[in-house]
Amino acid sequence: MSTHSSAWDEDYRKRRALWGGAPGPLPDIPADTAVLELGCGNGKTLAALTRRSPNVTAVDISPHAINLAKRHPGTAGVNFVLADAECLPFSRESFDAVFLVHIVGHLTESGRRAIASEVCRVLRPGGTAFFREFSVEDMRAGKGVEVEPQTFQRGDGIITHYFTETEAAELFASLTPVSVRTHRWTMRIRGRDLPRAEIEAVFRKGEVI
Repeated sequence: MSTHSSAWDEDYRKRRALWGGAPGPLPDIPADTAVLELGCGNGKTLAALTRRSPNVTAVDISPHAINLAKRHPGTAGVNFVLADAECLPFSRESFDAVFLVHIVGHLTESGRRAIASEVCRVLRPGGTAFFREFSVEDMRAGKGVEVEPQTFQRGDGIITHYFTETEAAELFASLTPVSVRTHRWTMRIRGRDLPRAEIEAVFRKGEVI
């Protein structure tokens, strides 16, 4: 297990359900869609995905995360796979939809490019990738040790990269952008309104002619 994956596994071992609350908005998808979620964590998004399709595969690099997700309500029918999203154990064109919710931003530049390549490989023609990551406008951008441009490492060894809309589109340049936008809101902490921002993007793989 790499240093990066060990940091995540240790975090899940100590803190267990790292991600709580309701998942962010998810798109409607056809009921027979073959869905892949990369970086499923403790299963925050999975129950909502299984309500949209019975054919859901979930990948995470952390054994502790997988075990937590298996116990999450609504995930009994999910196919869980312990794997590195940079090198997926699936054949080409296996999925109609791939969800990447706060996974790509926890990788270095080489890792981000590897995962984008894998997404393109496993998507079927006409398939869709749904991407959500923190923006450079988010209040947490710039906090920690900068290990690469706009990529910061916190004390537990976990890194977070903060995206621009242009960067997100360029990362998935092999796919066609359907929409790339910044979602902004404020979070009130100790009497102060602080800016939160995420890049939300949808990309589609071209049909074979």
